[in-house]
Amino acid sequence: MLRGILQRKAAWEILLKVSSGMYSDLALEKVLENYEFTSLDIAFITELSFGCIRYRKLLDHWIDHTSKLKHKKQPPKLRWLLHIGLYQLLKMDKIPDSACISTTVEIAKKTDLNKLSGVINAILRNVTRKLMSNNLPDFPINQAERISLKESLPLWLVNEMITWFGICETEKIAKSFNKKPKIDLRINTLKKNRRELIEIFTKNNIDVAPLKNLENGLVLKSKPRSIRKLPGYFEGEWLVQDRSSQWVVPLLKPIQGDKILDACAAPGTKTTHLAQLIKDEGEIIAIDRSDIRLKLLKDNLERLDIKSVKALNFDATKLIDNKPEYINYFDKILIDAPCSGIGTLARNPDARWKIAKESIDQLIAIQEKLLETIFPLLNKNGLLVYSTCTICPSENNLLIEKFLKKNNKLKLVFEKQILPNKDESGDGFYAAIISYIK
Repeated sequence: MLRGILQRKAAWEILLKVSSGMYSDLALEKVLENYEFTSLDIAFITELSFGCIRYRKLLDHWIDHTSKLKHKKQPPKLRWLLHIGLYQLLKMDKIPDSACISTTVEIAKKTDLNKLSGVINAILRNVTRKLMSNNLPDFPINQAERISLKESLPLWLVNEMITWFGICETEKIAKSFNKKPKIDLRINTLKKNRRELIEIFTKNNIDVAPLKNLENGLVLKSKPRSIRKLPGYFEGEWLVQDRSSQWVVPLLKPIQGDKILDACAAPGTKTTHLAQLIKDEGEIIAIDRSDIRLKLLKDNLERLDIKSVKALNFDATKLIDNKPEYINYFDKILIDAPCSGIGTLARNPDARWKIAKESIDQLIAIQEKLLETIFPLLNKNGLLVYSTCTICPSENNLLIEKFLKKNNKLKLVFEKQILPNKDESGDGFYAAIISYIK
């Protein structure tokens, strides 16, 4: 099978796995295990498969515009293969239309969709004719419905964002959710500084650049075959962390000797950042209730060679009952709370189809309980940072406002919401610093 067809077949297999419930990053990893691809191949497959996942709603709209058999009535295998062809025709301008169509048809011919190859050919050719004659599908006049369809987002989410931020900001955010996210790295300053790491990457012909306002951050500009094959990975000289996430931990101003609690620690990205900033000299208690996630945390601690962290399997909301000696014990506390993750939809293309409006209320209840049960563990001179990777006000500033009204001995020191509407902004993140009133 020709390489161009293999690339597209791999992308189609990723869509099939995601449609069956697998997370997109895991589906990508599982499918690539079965092939021998170059870094350029992988970049193409990732863009194609993740693009199809992001734009699922728009691609279905085009199917309904060009096919007698509407998308809801199509066999899933046919629907996802049509998405492979459609995404190339609509979003990948450098690929000739003939190649978009012929490779998609060839995949059908070499699989159990052989009998439908003619249908696929007809639909995709119909799309090219409609594009040439500017015969585009209709889009709603209603602004929310139009954004939902063009940017391929659930309508309920678009309506919520309009309530939160207005139409103009919502359009910017919606477009940002469909941009290819950058890969940011955080340097493990316990082993290397930024200058040293840039020199190492440069010697290995890997293009990186410093991140603005983040002294230990780099953005990866090259397209690696595998993150793990980059120099310094197994030596623990860096780890992947979005620029918005890197901004959170320094808010605690951790120093050597601090006693720190990371209440929702796994997989350890922020835990290891805390350890770096205290130069691995202090006491960090990192807790998580998931054995699987706790293993990821321990793996990161081992890879980065961090010794100051003690990882415990605990439900953070029950820590005060199980460890009463921790009351007023910690100098600094981080609650990186479980949240809807709406700020990370560009990085997690399938997440938009898994978030439910109803589930946010359940998350808010957990977030409130975390704050109520964890705050008594902070000493009277300490700082607590509450953070999320969502842009939902009910999980962020409104929740903190409600919490402070119930606890009049506490005060808001600082809060900030980062919106994912600019190239340099990274994911959507929120953080608040809270302390006791002295």
